[in-house]
Amino acid sequence: MRWKRARRSDNVVDARGGGGMRFGGGRGLSLGGIAIVVVVGLLMGQDPLQILGQLAGQGGYSTTQADRPAGNDEQSEFVRAVLGDTEDTWRTIFQANSRQYQDPKLVLFDGGVNSACGFASSAVGPFYCPGDRQVYLDLSFFRDLEQRYGAAGDFAQAYVIAHEVGHHVQTLLGVSAKVDAARQRGENLEGANGLLVRQELQADCLAGIWAHHAQRRLDWLEPGDLEEALNAANAIGDDRLQQQARGRVVPDSFTHGTSAQRVQWFTTGFESGKVGACDTFSSARL
Repeated sequence: MRWKRARRSDNVVDARGGGGMRFGGGRGLSLGGIAIVVVVGLLMGQDPLQILGQLAGQGGYSTTQADRPAGNDEQSEFVRAVLGDTEDTWRTIFQANSRQYQDPKLVLFDGGVNSACGFASSAVGPFYCPGDRQVYLDLSFFRDLEQRYGAAGDFAQAYVIAHEVGHHVQTLLGVSAKVDAARQRGENLEGANGLLVRQELQADCLAGIWAHHAQRRLDWLEPGDLEEALNAANAIGDDRLQQQARGRVVPDSFTHGTSAQRVQWFTTGFESGKVGACDTFSSARL
């Protein structure tokens, strides 16, 4: 993937490293403060990690220091390039439909992060928070994608970013609000034909749309790149992940769709390049 051809986004925030823990509401706990908690916990006969966990539960914490522009290391440069191209793609598509695209920010973090959606550790993987309209990414996920899921390659990584940006597009189009309203009404969103699966598959399709337009604009795909994205989509299907973790597949608990469905909808977006082709909510067959 010749990603260096893309324009770099200015909307990547580097929240990696930094000193101390940041608790909900913007309160910080320095390394000295952490040391005090450890000492007090030992004196009281309590597990210091449990105390820190309780503090984190009061609003979440991040082991990072936010609001710095992205660094110029190779990985952050790659993220800025991919995000920049999603911006160019969606600005053009929205403008063609007499709408204005609002760029999301992408936050790079290490270990854990506090967002408007609450605290999340790296274990949850990349995610989009509609509450603050930001994408969150721990770059260690790309290593896991390769080592744990067998989905290596830069275009596989680009697909992951584009999928999360797809959720931002859904927020701007009002899709996320409708799904959230169904949740508030107490509807069951999980399951093979549930709203969560349809929402995730649509984000896959929107990622495919981005890939379609990016390729037409930049001609940046090399042999094997498209297969990398399809391999990533296949690797993180509900059925495959459940089979690996539990030894069995439980369709009633699906939230993202099967491997075949994720590949199919990304391909649909890539081949058509049209948002209208991504109406997973009206599709009788996913």
